[in-house]
Amino acid sequence: MSAGRLYGVGVGPGDPELMTLKAARLIRAAPVVAYFCKQGQRGHGRTIIEGFLADDVIEEKLAYPMTTEVPAGDPVYHSALGGFYDESARRLAAHLDAGRDVVVVSEGDPFFYGSFMPIFHRLASSYETEVVAGVSGMAGCWTRARTPITYGDDILTVLPATLDAAALKRHLELADAAVIMKLGRHFPKVRAVLEELDLAARTVYVERGTMAGEKIMKLPPADFTGAPYFAMLLVPGQGRLL
Repeated sequence: MSAGRLYGVGVGPGDPELMTLKAARLIRAAPVVAYFCKQGQRGHGRTIIEGFLADDVIEEKLAYPMTTEVPAGDPVYHSALGGFYDESARRLAAHLDAGRDVVVVSEGDPFFYGSFMPIFHRLASSYETEVVAGVSGMAGCWTRARTPITYGDDILTVLPATLDAAALKRHLELADAAVIMKLGRHFPKVRAVLEELDLAARTVYVERGTMAGEKIMKLPPADFTGAPYFAMLLVPGQGRLL
């Protein structure tokens, strides 16, 4: 029996209509669909693909042992997540060895901060693998916010909000345009850096872009102290506009 094929499929930022035709076709045809989620939750990726699954599909729910409970730099976090990805890869490999194709759903694009990447590194050398590009979360957000992000020769810098304030400041000082992702509890720190660099006035806040509950506004005022994980800040460039 030949082994199944592994697919890492980007399903876009949230709106199911922003899924590519190829992604929808592969998900509909897949005998096994895997998706990541927090413990006790359904998962954003699973929500996006609702209505695209075959009636007899096998669902592999890959629930993280932790997310934000422990800092990402803590050895406990690395140990727990490494073990989780090892076990997840073993579960998917069992299907592949049985001849079943496996689609791993990735929110946004699989190779842009994608949860599929640890699976790819563990399995792609052993199984035929295809990666399907998806609309990134930041592209979904800046289009929904009607905020052109780069002009002419502008250089775009993408930053995780998890960086410390000094690193954020250093990168933003060199940026023509910027996207700051994974805000969550880091929002006050990021806002303070933007205010220090006089970038706050042109910054746009997007929460749950393209999804239900979407919010778009200028950089929130001082009493806005928190943000969800699915929120980002857009600092548009100011280069030449023809």
